[in-house]
Amino acid sequence: MTENSISLSTHNGIVIPDNWAGYNLDVFSLPSHYCEDLECVFIPHGVIEDRTERIANEIMKDLGDNHITVLCVLKGGYRFCTDLVEHIKNLSRNSERFISMRVDFIRLRSYCNDTCMDEMQIIGGDDLSKLSGKNVLIVEFAGEKIRFQQWFQTRLYWI
Repeated sequence: MTENSISLSTHNGIVIPDNWAGYNLDVFSLPSHYCEDLECVFIPHGVIEDRTERIANEIMKDLGDNHITVLCVLKGGYRFCTDLVEHIKNLSRNSERFISMRVDFIRLRSYCNDTCMDEMQIIGGDDLSKLSGKNVLIVEFAGEKIRFQQWFQTRLYWI
């Protein structure tokens, strides 16, 4: 692999070097109103779709015959969550086993008037105690990943 190329790894996903220039816009069909604001494409839409389907495949393998509740953390995770759920549904529909899914949405609030709060607040969604004993797939935006995971895992542990 050269210093300026993308590498694919089954364990680490897609690795893009910091100095990679990206793909030229001319090789993609893009809405014209985006072209003025873009310099290049780092990850083409098709690659994202294929990787999302691969994640759905891995989830299906891990689930066995178990049903799941998908908990989508809004707003950042919404689009990815809907794409992932659609891939899982398609795989389930076209396989020998059907996996029942229930999708619920929550929002987290970690800021109040531009000040970061010590404790996050869950807004919306059903009572989390209803998730007790269930297989839960949490889909969230990785922006505050570490802080979210540590905080949320302690909440789920006590359910």
